[in-house]
Amino acid sequence: MWGQPAEAADAPENEERGTEQMWVHVIEGAQRLQLPTKFLKALPPGFIHVEFDDLRTYAAEYHPDDHRMVLDRSLSFNAAGRMLKPLSKMTHKELEVFYHELFHAYLDYLAVIDAQPDEVGHRADELLYFAREQQACRYGEVRIAPIIQRKGETESRYLTQAESWEALNETWAVFIGWAIWNQLEVQHKAKQSMFQEPRQAMHWIRRFKTAFEKGEFRGYYVPEDPDERRLARKRYLAQQSQLALGEAVVLMKQVLGFQDDFIERLMIGFGPAEASPCSTVGGRAE
Repeated sequence: MWGQPAEAADAPENEERGTEQMWVHVIEGAQRLQLPTKFLKALPPGFIHVEFDDLRTYAAEYHPDDHRMVLDRSLSFNAAGRMLKPLSKMTHKELEVFYHELFHAYLDYLAVIDAQPDEVGHRADELLYFAREQQACRYGEVRIAPIIQRKGETESRYLTQAESWEALNETWAVFIGWAIWNQLEVQHKAKQSMFQEPRQAMHWIRRFKTAFEKGEFRGYYVPEDPDERRLARKRYLAQQSQLALGEAVVLMKQVLGFQDDFIERLMIGFGPAEASPCSTVGGRAE
């Protein structure tokens, strides 16, 4: 876990201790960079199994079946493929990728906990409830861009349960990674949290509005139909099926832990919110 040295592999207690220590370092590193840690603190240290490999197509992968995160060797210490590189040594792009995959792990963890019997400590998580609500309402039928370079050409698709869950998962993870990269970018010169500097906060909000208007918050899914998969390994969502503003607000609050006054300023920039076609509970998707 977290690429522990080989000598620790024969001693489970040392491996567990090393895993816990590494996870502490991840959270401490995020705090020093003034990045969100709310959802990181909710993840148990031993839940994610991390491996390193020479990935050619993607910078990282997450496999929920065995809670396994595969990172490119460039994200390991000295690119040796053994231990995770300190967050302070990662580029902004690498941190975007890392947070993207950590969010996949978090949503996976919530689903695992939810599937356990009540007596184990069942936690009906609000975010998971919201995710399943959005899966049924917004990701059951989507618009896709059959040819990614032709964004104006779209087609409608009815997705299976697995496809719709992946489409939501990837769309939300795209936003989480985007939020981290842009926070790092606007904080780069001032060396302080954007929540402490109004101009930085407004810079991030302007970036968010531009990205939202351009339809940048779009995920993808892998078709279950083998015939369609032969035509396209991935189907990318069109702008009409991008992340909804209400979804973004929930992710800012419940996952990233963004401050309420920051979110209020962001919402003012968008004007009156459009009514969501999805039902809402407790004002979660306003």
